[in-house]
Amino acid sequence: MKKTLLLATLLLASTGAEAQKKNFSYHFYGQVRADVFYNSRANKESADGIVNYYPLDKALDAQGKDLNGTSNLGFYTLYSRLGLDVQGPDLKNGAIHTSAKMEIDFRGSSTSYSLARIRHMYLQLDWKNQSLLVGQAWHPFYGDVAPEVLSLDMGAPFQPFSRAPQVRYQVSPVKGLTLRGAALWQTQYVSYGLDNKTSEDLIKKSCTPEFLIGLDYTYGRFTIGANAEMLSITPRTQATGQNGQTYKVKERLTSFSGELHMKYKTDRFAAAAKTVLGSNMTQLSTLGGFGITHTDAVTGEQEYSPLRTSATWASLSYGTRLRGTVIGGYYKNLGAYDEVSGTYGNGTDIDQMFMAGANLTYNLPNWKFGIEYTARAADYGQKTGKGRVSQTHRVTNHRAMATAIFMF
Repeated sequence: MKKTLLLATLLLASTGAEAQKKNFSYHFYGQVRADVFYNSRANKESADGIVNYYPLDKALDAQGKDLNGTSNLGFYTLYSRLGLDVQGPDLKNGAIHTSAKMEIDFRGSSTSYSLARIRHMYLQLDWKNQSLLVGQAWHPFYGDVAPEVLSLDMGAPFQPFSRAPQVRYQVSPVKGLTLRGAALWQTQYVSYGLDNKTSEDLIKKSCTPEFLIGLDYTYGRFTIGANAEMLSITPRTQATGQNGQTYKVKERLTSFSGELHMKYKTDRFAAAAKTVLGSNMTQLSTLGGFGITHTDAVTGEQEYSPLRTSATWASLSYGTRLRGTVIGGYYKNLGAYDEVSGTYGNGTDIDQMFMAGANLTYNLPNWKFGIEYTARAADYGQKTGKGRVSQTHRVTNHRAMATAIFMF
């Protein structure tokens, strides 16, 4: 299937002349990318370290030495990519414009690398001041506001990060204002469950997509906007009671999250920032999760409370051929509304986290070369009754990387 997709992309790109006669046009693009990176200690990561989230806590051996305090080095080309933009024939005598996007990289899965993976795959209809997108694209919480970083985590977990299958409708009732509504699913980026692992079953068994509303307002070079979403998952459909018997249960965990963002951009200068108030938002590569508030004595059925989190980042960039960026971020665990007997998710034993970094890129037509340094410090501690963390100690990772990108 993956070979077929790649072959189809190459064939479509080579048949532009014939396609023009049929009211189709094609734009083939891509990049070859090489990343070298160094970490001063072990981290929570994916893609064998290319995507880096936060430093792991100390793990002491029998002599008191930190097992996670070991540096590591990586060199990969997995995030090279190929893409195809398609402009299709208009519908209803030109009233509706049709288009589609297909884009893959070679990230593979969580255990198998160097395999083709879908990044974007969607169709879009545009008419008057409205549009409808169906397929996999950026989650609106990521949207058009992201820090100019070289690291492929793109600022996560401070910055929400996900590409999700979705049906998204947008309308611009007045100049500069865009309103959106969307229903989204989870495939590559999914929620954490009771085993502290991600699983698509949590949303599949809930039979409920994520629902989102949002808006953006642009005035000149300045944009400000917001998004809010509801997520409802099913942690389990069966449980074991105190008598050892298995019971069918109806469990559901519903949470609400929101974000605010802004950016200002000129030819040389860019400023951007985003702040997120999250609630069990782990499907967006953020920290957090949920806790157990009640367990039925007979069936073992459980009730849950989401863990609330806050994350903010800001970045400044300046330059053209030689361009520099500085970025800072802060995360805080706000805990649950209710007393919880156990917490599950991503980084639930972290009270707060800090990020500071800078990069420098040299840009030429079709080429980009860059270096970047980032420090991330996480405060680990003991969990309290409402999912907060106290009695903390700090663990820091220093990350340096270099990147070369050829774009075509």
